[in-house]
Amino acid sequence: MGRKQHVVNLSDEERRTLEWFISTGEHKAEDITRARVLLKADEGLTDSKICEHLGCSIATPYRARKNYCERGLAAIHRRKPDREYDRKLDGDAEARLIKLACSEPPEGHSRWTLHLLADELVMLDEIDFESISHETVRERLKKNALKPHLSSYWEIPPEQDAEFVYYMEDVLALYHEPYDETRPVICFDESSKALRGHERDPLPAEPGAVARVDHRYERNGKQRLHITTEPLTGWVAVEVTERRRTTEWIDRMVELADVHYPDADCIRVVMDQLNTHKPAAFYDFFPPEQAKAYLDRFEFHYTPKRGSWLNMAEIKIGVLKRQCLDRRIYDAATLRAEVAAWQKRHNAVDRPIDWQFTTDEARIKLRQLYPVETKN
Repeated sequence: MGRKQHVVNLSDEERRTLEWFISTGEHKAEDITRARVLLKADEGLTDSKICEHLGCSIATPYRARKNYCERGLAAIHRRKPDREYDRKLDGDAEARLIKLACSEPPEGHSRWTLHLLADELVMLDEIDFESISHETVRERLKKNALKPHLSSYWEIPPEQDAEFVYYMEDVLALYHEPYDETRPVICFDESSKALRGHERDPLPAEPGAVARVDHRYERNGKQRLHITTEPLTGWVAVEVTERRRTTEWIDRMVELADVHYPDADCIRVVMDQLNTHKPAAFYDFFPPEQAKAYLDRFEFHYTPKRGSWLNMAEIKIGVLKRQCLDRRIYDAATLRAEVAAWQKRHNAVDRPIDWQFTTDEARIKLRQLYPVETKN
């Protein structure tokens, strides 16, 4: 009976409008759902079938059809254009909300939430309403580009730091030198991967259900990842070891000199200032004449402390983690096999790193780091 009262019969123009509305991906999810409901209803699907297709509640198709018969395509929006809505937050209240969101959260809370902000506004008598929805708070914060539930770590020293500037400009100058196969620029960095296995076998994806993995897992230690990359060619090499010591670093440098770049006149290596990255350690592992011969083939450049973002190897680490390591891997043998497969596929296609940040930009954007101001 209800179905006959609210029949959806879209015109060709209305259907094209709804299909365009859905395809843009720029609208609210609830509005897109109502548009899909109208398209499905126009195809003759029952409300129960629409719910099955779209995963919505049984009331959603009925309300969408009813509103369409009353308001036309404007029904995909919850608000009625001819209705006046009281604005709960005027300019002063919005300013108080922004000030509150930028302040310390109440005792017992690590950060502000939308519900907490809404309740606090009412308790402080900042608005004339008895209550305010968290959605209203969200919209006001979004308008002002505020995200009080998020925080980030600041890696660049906030004060003047000549040492930071020295190492930064040295690396930036190196990154913008033209490619020279006899003097390759190599970036080296390290990371780790915790080995974890499933206590119960995961369930694969199937129509109507995503893949499911039990939140419990078995621990099996940790492996170290040593990443070497040549940014201007995109070449990358990853070695998996049990530990991260000076001896592993020496092994990687010897591999660069003897295996990957035996004909290079000078191998210029960019790396972080870790206690294991010590050129003097060559004398701990080789006779003096051999150690000196290796060191003569290298030129080491260090990123500043708290400035590891200047090491382009971190970019490759991020790609490796997203494409290969973002899952549970239980044992070292599987990890080595998976990393080797990723490395082979990655090196089969040229993926150079297009580094854009220059010394001139650093002197402008990071001018607070420079003890003496740049002359105009």
